Amino acid sequence: MHSDRPNKKRAWPLLLVVALVSIAAGVFLASGFNITQDTSALSPSSTVMVPASFTDIAMAVSPAVVNIRTEKVVKGGGPGFRHFQNPFGKDDQFRDFFEKFFGDRPPREFKQRSLGSGFCIDKEGFIVTNNHVVENADEIKVKLKNGKEYDAKIVGRDAKTDIALIKVKSWQGFTTAKLGDSDELSVGEWVVAIGSPFGLEHTVTAGIVSAKGRVIGSGPYDDFIQTDASINPGNSGGPLINMKGEVVGINTAIFSRSGGNVGIGFAIPISMARGIIDQLKAAGSVTRGWLGVSIQDLSPDLAEYYGVKGGKGALVGEVFPGDPADKAGIEPKDVIIEVDGDKIDDSRQLSQKVAGITVGEKITLKVVRDGKERTFTVKITKRTEDKEGLAMKQPKEETDLGMTVSTLTRDLARQFDISEDEGVVVTSIEQGGPADKADVREGDLILEIDHKPIKILEDYQSQIDKVKKGDTVPILVKRKKGFLALNITK
Repeated sequence: MHSDRPNKKRAWPLLLVVALVSIAAGVFLASGFNITQDTSALSPSSTVMVPASFTDIAMAVSPAVVNIRTEKVVKGGGPGFRHFQNPFGKDDQFRDFFEKFFGDRPPREFKQRSLGSGFCIDKEGFIVTNNHVVENADEIKVKLKNGKEYDAKIVGRDAKTDIALIKVKSWQGFTTAKLGDSDELSVGEWVVAIGSPFGLEHTVTAGIVSAKGRVIGSGPYDDFIQTDASINPGNSGGPLINMKGEVVGINTAIFSRSGGNVGIGFAIPISMARGIIDQLKAAGSVTRGWLGVSIQDLSPDLAEYYGVKGGKGALVGEVFPGDPADKAGIEPKDVIIEVDGDKIDDSRQLSQKVAGITVGEKITLKVVRDGKERTFTVKITKRTEDKEGLAMKQPKEETDLGMTVSTLTRDLARQFDISEDEGVVVTSIEQGGPADKADVREGDLILEIDHKPIKILEDYQSQIDKVKKGDTVPILVKRKKGFLALNITK
C-alpha cells in the first residue's frame, strides 16, 4: 500500500548528506581570511580575525626600510690567540710559554662587521635604528630596497634606550615611514616587522602584540612591546608596523636560548622614542629631567601600611638634599601617586615620566603622606651622569647582623630569581659577619624572624630592634631549594 508519509529509512541518508555539505561549506568559508563573528562581546575592529593580506603594508613601508652594515676596527690579541682562555687556571705551566712567545707581540687589529636595520623618517635622510647597531662604528653603509647604497654618519645616540639617529651623506629623496601611536596598540593586535634578519634584506614577518610594558632588564627605561612576529639577529633597528602601515615600534631584542626566533621579540614603543629622536636630531644627545629622589615599587602590604587607596604609586626611599624634591618639600616615605594629573602605577613609570619632562618645567606631584593626599609643585632640573642610577636606588638598611637587606622589588626579584612578589631580601653579606657565619646568602628571602612574619622592611627593623646584643635569633628564609631555618647571633 502506498503512503504519503516519507519513508524514514530513505530520508535519513539525505539528511546526513545535507549536514555534511553544511559542515563542509562552513569549513570552506572559515578558511578565508575575512572571518567575522556575530557577537556583542567583540568590538567592531576585533571581528576581523586575520587580515586579508599584508601585501599592501609591505609594499608601502618596505621602501622606507634600510639595511645597515657597519664596520669598526678592533684590537685583538696575538695571532691566533685572541680568544684563548686558560683551561688549567692561573697556575697553568703553559702560561709562561704562551706569554714568552706571544705575549710581547703587539695586539692585532681586525675589522669587525655587523648587520642591522633601520627606517627613514623624513625627506632629509634621517634614519632611526638601534644604538647597538651603530655604536663605535667607523663606517656605516645604508642600502635601500632598490639596491642603492649610501654612506651614513651618526647624528646622535642614546645608550639607555638603545636608540640611534643616523643620516645619509648624499640624499636623493628617500621614501619615509609614517610614525603612529604605540599607546593605542592593544594586546592581540596584528603587527608586521620588516628588516634584515641574518642579512636577508627586506624580510617581512607578521604576528600579534603579545604584551605591552615589558621590563627585560636592559636599562632603566624598559617599556617594551612584546610580539611573536618573527624577529632575529639583523632585525635590530627595523620598524614594527600596525595595520594602518604606521611605525609603532623599533625592533630591538629577542628572548632566545638558541639565538634564533622562538616567538618572543621586543620593540621600543614609538611613543617613547619620538621625544628621544627629536632630541637626537636637534642636539645629538638626550637631556632628561631629574626629581632628586630614590624610589621603589609599592607592594600590597606597603600600600596598606602607608594608607594608599588602590595600591598604586612609587614609594620615596630617600630625598637628596638640595635637589628639586627636597626644595619642594617631598619627604621619605611619601608615596607619589600622580604627576601633572597622570596616575603613577609604579617606580619605573615615574622614572620614565620625569625623564621626559623638559628641564626647568614646573610639575605638580600628588603624594600620600600619613594616609592623606597632598600636592606639591616641583621644578625639574637636569639629570646628570653622576646622578644616574640614584633615581632607582632601593632603600636598604645596614644592620649589625652583617648583612644588607631591602624590600623586594621587581628588579631585585628578577636579579635573584625570586618568584614571590613581597618580602625582605638579603642583597649583600659581610664576610665573616654574623649572617655569613649563620650561612645566610645573598638572594635569601627573609620570611620570619623569631616566628614573626616579615613582609616589609619595617617588620624586619622592628624585630631586629628587639634582639639584644649577644642573643641568638631564629630566622626563616626562602632559598631556591626551599625553606631554611637559620640562627643568627647578634
